Amino acid sequence: MAKLRKFVAYRRTDRLKRAYTRYSKYKKYCYVRARPVCKIARFDLGELNKSFPHVLHLVTKSTLQIRDNALESARTSATRWMEKTLGKTGWNLKVRVYPHHILRENPLASGAGADRMSTGMAHNYGKPMGIAAQVHAGNPLLTVSVDSENVPAARQALKRAMYKVPCTCSIVAEKAQ
Repeated sequence: MAKLRKFVAYRRTDRLKRAYTRYSKYKKYCYVRARPVCKIARFDLGELNKSFPHVLHLVTKSTLQIRDNALESARTSATRWMEKTLGKTGWNLKVRVYPHHILRENPLASGAGADRMSTGMAHNYGKPMGIAAQVHAGNPLLTVSVDSENVPAARQALKRAMYKVPCTCSIVAEKAQ
């Protein structure tokens, strides 16, 4: 199994451009050979058919890219805390971003003769190595809906999810209409 490159190489805001999702049925227009699978298992959890009076959002304070495995880690940690404290019902959690952007890397060979191998590639767009969500400042990542007596548990769940994402976040509470 190949080791993932550190994501600090990809999450900077000056590299945040239009999401690279180009995939065509014609080979000459499609430079991405394969689309990596999204690691987020479920986007909507808990009690789905009930409306709750209180809604809490995990909102980013900066513009960056967040890899899909960081979003999945935040979702699982928040879900575990909510199931541990409240059980399977009495709450609803939504992942509000989807990782569309395809991350690519061009692995260069090292050693003897590597300079001849790494020149002359046509359409040098790199190999897909993962996907990421492009998030702007002020966008919510996760949303938890609960009753009024369960607001502290939801706040703690979002605080635990905050440790899993690579940016500073804040928790914004509001009353549902």
